Amino acid sequence: MRPDDWHLTEDLDDFLAGGGDFLRSRPALHTQQLTVTEKLRTRGPAEHGAKATLFGRLERAGKVEATFYRLPSRGLAPTSLTPEQADALAARLSDLGHELPYVTADEETATVFAEAWQRRTGVPLTFRTRLHLYRLGTLTPQESIPEGHGRVAGAEDHDQVVHWCHEFATTVNEVLPDTWAETRFADKHFTFWDTPDGTPVSIAGATAKIGGMVRVDPVYTPAHLRGRGYAGAVTAEVTRAALATGATDVVLFTEPGNPTSNALYQRLGYVRITDWAVYDFPTAQLL
Repeated sequence: MRPDDWHLTEDLDDFLAGGGDFLRSRPALHTQQLTVTEKLRTRGPAEHGAKATLFGRLERAGKVEATFYRLPSRGLAPTSLTPEQADALAARLSDLGHELPYVTADEETATVFAEAWQRRTGVPLTFRTRLHLYRLGTLTPQESIPEGHGRVAGAEDHDQVVHWCHEFATTVNEVLPDTWAETRFADKHFTFWDTPDGTPVSIAGATAKIGGMVRVDPVYTPAHLRGRGYAGAVTAEVTRAALATGATDVVLFTEPGNPTSNALYQRLGYVRITDWAVYDFPTAQLL
């Protein structure tokens, strides 16, 4: 291998041996990479196609400076890159004949890589979406808590969880795979907020703790039940549960165009740390 360059591999164990400590060094900013590699590690290559997933780490003088992964038929997901690092990665992947449907990363990285990819390949780019990434500072108790209580979802709640996750995906224009096990929600832990009579009125999911990080995702309340404090109550519930596991970084994504949810999370003590972006390369052919 080259001593100072992007080292590419389809071996997850090899990638984590070289890049795992780097990912855990900034768990909030590396939330996407941590959760995806953990899913691949726990499910195994046979079930999740890890052997066809491309991983890479950038090493300089024996130190890892950046990483990326690219799932089969999915886009590129790098950690933070400088313009020079992004250009070197775009050159390496284009020289090897890779085609990318999109790039997803912190906004500055996504932008410099998309521009580098366009320069290298001539493929047009389209801005898809922007998200805010929040990290919990200090959990702030709600001034008013709706009647009811939090309840961890059990096996008997599976149908309700699946139904509400699909409704959530529809509200954010996300198309889920046909199989529940292949969705990004399947490995999460869910909590309901129940009214005093035991009726669930809101739901929040959370990842397992990875590198000290837990990501809250999704948070959903059906439209006819909104405005009653249920989302805040269930978010506070899963946040407290994450802290009880010893999590040092509790994070979540929000849509900039939803001022209600952004204000809610800020009241609970979440602090915006960066913006996330996705750029599409619409003429790319999926591999």
